[in-house]
Amino acid sequence: MPTGDNELVEQAAAGDAEAFRVLLERHYDGIFRLAYRFVGTRADAEDIAQDICIGLVDRLGSFRSEAKFTTWLYRIVLNACRDWGRRQASGQRAMANFADVDDLRRAADADRASQLEWVWTTLGQFPDEIRETAVLVLAQQLSHGEVASVLGVKESTVSWRMHELRKTLKQRADEER
Repeated sequence: MPTGDNELVEQAAAGDAEAFRVLLERHYDGIFRLAYRFVGTRADAEDIAQDICIGLVDRLGSFRSEAKFTTWLYRIVLNACRDWGRRQASGQRAMANFADVDDLRRAADADRASQLEWVWTTLGQFPDEIRETAVLVLAQQLSHGEVASVLGVKESTVSWRMHELRKTLKQRADEER
């Protein structure tokens, strides 16, 4: 078994699994330590080191013996840490954006709840037949034909009641603005 990094890289790039194993055993701790110094957490450093080791098989063919293997390898670690940092920053921006969207959603939900409360309060001021029709159409989402069957009226009566309801709700909303 060759002992120099360059020989191990050559053989590992040619498909020698044992040479690759020796290379990883020799350099894994250095990969991990360097990643840890950049990212600051053991779990993230382990993830980065494992990702590098997995990808190293494919990258060995691009190693040129012009520099030391460790110099080349540490450049890969540094780039992986930079990528990790960009993903973290992107994730933090996404979380901030999510928080903004969630705040807007909550405000919209509160506004919608306020509007619904107004509709139901106002609906209570209508005659029973219009209120019943509205509940079946709006809350139960039944078709006008289905509501007509439930109430024992013509479908056109349901449509007229809903028209009157919308017209009156719009007038009252305009008056309150």
